[in-house]
Amino acid sequence: MKQGKGFIAALDQSGGSTPKALKTYGIDPSEYNGEDEMFRLVHEMRTRMMTSPAFKGDKIIGVILFERTMRGEVEGMPTADYVWEKKGIVPFLKVDKGLQEESNGVQLMKDFPQLDELLEDGVKYHIFGTKMRSVIKSANQEGIKANVDQQFEWAERILKHGLVPIIEPEVDIKAVDKKEAEAILKEELRKHLDKVSAPVMFKLTLPTVDNFYQDLLSHPKLLRIVALSGGYTRKEANEKLALNHGVIASFSRALCEGLNAHQSDDEFNKLFAESIESVYQASIK
Repeated sequence: MKQGKGFIAALDQSGGSTPKALKTYGIDPSEYNGEDEMFRLVHEMRTRMMTSPAFKGDKIIGVILFERTMRGEVEGMPTADYVWEKKGIVPFLKVDKGLQEESNGVQLMKDFPQLDELLEDGVKYHIFGTKMRSVIKSANQEGIKANVDQQFEWAERILKHGLVPIIEPEVDIKAVDKKEAEAILKEELRKHLDKVSAPVMFKLTLPTVDNFYQDLLSHPKLLRIVALSGGYTRKEANEKLALNHGVIASFSRALCEGLNAHQSDDEFNKLFAESIESVYQASIK
């Protein structure tokens, strides 16, 4: 995870974003009934991606899984075991349960009293690390501080279980003061890195200023910085990523762009391989 060449695939759409992910994949909400059927279909989508010949550790070094995906199976194996043993890809688990209402220009993570129980399960399922997302909507000093404080508070709990946390305080790409928000965020991240008990990872919005987070990459408590696509197209995200040396992708929507349930396996695998190759090339620039 520290030195591997490649990127992290984000296959962790949750309850709120799953209908949109399925619709993009060519499955309309009218084609399924209820949450269980929805999650069965999205697991089939993810399984198709994970079992694709293109999905392997030479270009994808990690994958972020949704909790139900972790508890499910791929080709008769627990998902995390499958991606590591069969594909050579490091498994991460999404652990947040969505966002609170906006306050002080940010959306914090919802309270999650059962976090430690989920982390214990993650260890049993052979998960390497975790990911948790909160959102920054504007350059509000108090809000951004609260956002980063919460992220590192959860990170310390995760580290106690021997897992590596990916800290994701996403800056909304539509924020009118995005550049200013990123400047505040960077200083808050730096302060917490100096105090955190063990190495962590960051998942950050592609910055307004190229190579903006470059000086954090050498920090001894930072394992890696990965970038989210944040609503950019794959082409846009790849172009921006290539200008941020040392940062690798952790794309979801941009990675899956163009994939469709109605494609033949040959069509699906060809398109997926092209997508993976383009994101890989942008990640190693």
